[in-house]
Amino acid sequence: MTCDPRVLRRPLLVGLIPAVWTVVLGLWGLSRQNSVWRDEAATWQVARRSTGDIVRMLEHVDVVHSLYYLCMHGLFAGFGPSTTVLRLPSVLAVAAAAACVALIGHRLAGAYVGLGAGLALGLLPAVQFYLQEGRPYALVAAGSAVSTLLLVNALRGRARKWTWAAYACAVLVCGWLNWLALLILPAHLITLLWSRAPRGVRVRWAVAAGAATAGVLPLALFSLDQSGQVSWVPPLTWHMMIGPAILLAIGGLGGLLGRRTGTGTGTAERTGAAGRTDRTGRADRTDLADRAGRPGPAGTVEPPGPVTGSPSVAAVGLPLLAVPQLGLIGLSLVKPLFVDRYILFSLLGLALLIGALIGRAVDEVARRSRPAAHCVLPVLVAVALVALLPQSLAKRSPASRVDDVLAAAERTRQLKHDGDGVLFIPAARRDTWLVTPDAFTGTRDIALAETPEESGTLKGVEASPARVRAAMLAQRRILLVTDATGVARPTRGRRDRTKAEVLATHFTLVSDERIRGRRVAVYERLAPAGRG
Repeated sequence: MTCDPRVLRRPLLVGLIPAVWTVVLGLWGLSRQNSVWRDEAATWQVARRSTGDIVRMLEHVDVVHSLYYLCMHGLFAGFGPSTTVLRLPSVLAVAAAAACVALIGHRLAGAYVGLGAGLALGLLPAVQFYLQEGRPYALVAAGSAVSTLLLVNALRGRARKWTWAAYACAVLVCGWLNWLALLILPAHLITLLWSRAPRGVRVRWAVAAGAATAGVLPLALFSLDQSGQVSWVPPLTWHMMIGPAILLAIGGLGGLLGRRTGTGTGTAERTGAAGRTDRTGRADRTDLADRAGRPGPAGTVEPPGPVTGSPSVAAVGLPLLAVPQLGLIGLSLVKPLFVDRYILFSLLGLALLIGALIGRAVDEVARRSRPAAHCVLPVLVAVALVALLPQSLAKRSPASRVDDVLAAAERTRQLKHDGDGVLFIPAARRDTWLVTPDAFTGTRDIALAETPEESGTLKGVEASPARVRAAMLAQRRILLVTDATGVARPTRGRRDRTKAEVLATHFTLVSDERIRGRRVAVYERLAPAGRG
């Protein structure tokens, strides 16, 4: 198995191969054994609402995901709710990101760097996790990859009239999917400074970045009133820094060892063209003609390599990896926000730097054997695929997530009797009913006062503790849907404490099952004292 040299002369294939590869990885086990966890359940149940209900909800909660919810509403309306419709946008988004990363690497340092970076992106464990996630983080990564590709084109002197407008639009869309995506702007600024971009390029970038920021700022300010939604994020600890430290170490190694490849003189790419190098890795005149886009002696035309002022792979990849990580750490010192998925797009930088390492490895092998150089990339990808196979399988299982809403709903369907009352502890576990309401047909949500649609919330509004107590005592049989041991948090609210107290005092537990992170229990009313 080798990498066909003809591929190296076709930029379209350099982008297409990683995109197809990523789609294959994404479609593999896409349904996760027909499981949906709590975060995806939020997408599912919101997407099924009317546009008016979604807008009303956004006034109270989750405005940060407003654009994503509206897009998913359109998809659910057009294709119907399913795990495929829920997750396929993420698969296609990461595939687009992989194509962009491959084109960036190709334009900066050669086809092997590009192919390596694009193929590596889909194999990164965190990317494999969110590749099949019905949330907006993969879409943010795709938009970030597009904006970075446009920036690289501008730095290489290939900007068109629409380039900066497209750049601003890409960043704007990313910001509306998650305003923390604006952390990509300081990363791009460092790339501009590192590359010593001309003043005109810096000015145009500043205008585009300013326009995008202005467009996202209202969303960011409005979302501050909903900051209680991230109250669950724990304060920053040294333990939480281990992951970012490892990523930055790998990225730094890639930038250091791959720096020669990052100059655009990668030997292996040129073995597929007419050009040649001497033992020091310097290109001869024929190769320089190819890299300039002029015909070589074999009549082929290679895509132009880096031009004067063009950034290196390190100048693009290192800031893209490091700045969002460090930026989120800095924000988390003010308010706890450090959750890796918020900056998934930073892994685009890691993929580029891994591509640089692969390019360096190909270069070293090519100095000894040009035919062998074509085998390096396929071998490395195969080894990585085998090494990561246990993780890949784990991330495609229901156990990879905290819980499974659909499994709990299906068990409720089997246990329910007509007329049963249903309780959810906490109220957020009502997503079990909201995602699959047909599983609860014939039962009654005895704590609910206002539905989520009526109240403009995710979980609805429950009655007062006194009314909940009275409603429970009027039931002969109650189904409880809650978190399994190890997942559940201590019951804090007065209403939930009332639910637990009434169940313990006036009901007996007749069935208690734990299904994929959730617990479905059946309680029956105790006979009043004095009765046989």
